[in-house]
Amino acid sequence: MDVTIIPNKLRGTVTPPSSKSVAHRALIAAALSGGFSTISNLGDSKDIQATRRCLSNLSTWIEDLTPDKVRVHGIGHSLVQAGPFPMLDCGESGSTLRFLIPVALLVQGEARFTGQGRLMERPLTPYEALFQEKGISWSLENGVLTIDSGRGYDRLALDPGKYCLPGDVSSQFITGLLFVLPLLDGDSDLVLTSPLESRGYVDLTLDVLRTFGIRVEERADAFHVPGNQHYESRDFTVEADWSQVAFWYAANFLGGQVDIQGLNMESKQGDKVIALQYWQLAKPGDAELDVSQCPDLVPPLAAMAAVRAGTTRLTHAARLRIKESDRLSTVAAALRAMGAQVEEGPDSLTIHGRERLPGGGTVDCCNDHRIAMMAAVSAAFAQAPVKLLGAECVRKSYPEFWNHFIQLGGKAHGLVLR
Repeated sequence: MDVTIIPNKLRGTVTPPSSKSVAHRALIAAALSGGFSTISNLGDSKDIQATRRCLSNLSTWIEDLTPDKVRVHGIGHSLVQAGPFPMLDCGESGSTLRFLIPVALLVQGEARFTGQGRLMERPLTPYEALFQEKGISWSLENGVLTIDSGRGYDRLALDPGKYCLPGDVSSQFITGLLFVLPLLDGDSDLVLTSPLESRGYVDLTLDVLRTFGIRVEERADAFHVPGNQHYESRDFTVEADWSQVAFWYAANFLGGQVDIQGLNMESKQGDKVIALQYWQLAKPGDAELDVSQCPDLVPPLAAMAAVRAGTTRLTHAARLRIKESDRLSTVAAALRAMGAQVEEGPDSLTIHGRERLPGGGTVDCCNDHRIAMMAAVSAAFAQAPVKLLGAECVRKSYPEFWNHFIQLGGKAHGLVLR
């Protein structure tokens, strides 16, 4: 779907969608429990659909109660399942794939995964090295990942003990192991071999684990995980998503009047830092932001930087090259298409602010939901219309985005609403 954004100030009230990051974690924790859990305000993004689909194929019964509420019947009391097993299609969701590789290994002893877009090209090396060290077969061929413990169905595929992972590739690997280590028949230590980036996402995992009755002890460069634990079923409400909220912060920075409601100001989500970064960028003069702990905020931060008084450097952002797109390159290209001055470095963006973007160009969203949302919000305040190619990709994380955009006064020709 290609749309043309006609500049028009955004104003009004918006309630952002539920947190995709929290929803993934709550669904998996509920699935690993031994009872019924009710999860409210779940949302229906493509990524959450992928996690639901894979959990269902892992023998979890997920019942729709209302459009945004489900009942999850966990498998905790019959953890090890017998095959044959279906292929687990993770769509384009990196969280689904990386969280569920250890879970599927524990539940089934073997599993096959596939995905769409760039998903199966994104890094999995930390798991590959670790699991091969543990004697687990690992094969990635023609977009299909096959893992097999070779142990059959009479014992767990993983043994308690020491697990080593880098902390600077993706926190998702750490979260995946934190889901399963408590269920092993002894204590384990998850040791980080490099500094932890995206720390907020691990904090979010630990918070959800605590809610579902799991204890993890944090130590210097490691997590000590007592074994023989059990997930407890819960009624759980998913809070609003700070990663998506950031685009409405950007709209306000660009001159909008958007009242954002339903936020949890005590949230463990790392992207809550956007509230502080907003004010940091509001001060004139040169600015530098280290985004290693909040890489998903780079698109809205770049949108703000493009129209502020001063030069902005967004640093330590190399991991953005392995997202749905090479997001350093696509952010730069999208903003340049609208008239921004952007310099791309190996792990950084340097953006020279101007009073207002000229607009008038064409932005290829590159099947990247965050590029589409950044471009839409920026174009709403540009001087001339901007065409977006492939604007439907917002469905990956924020299916209601275009509805909210229009409700706030945005104008988009060619838009087909859900």
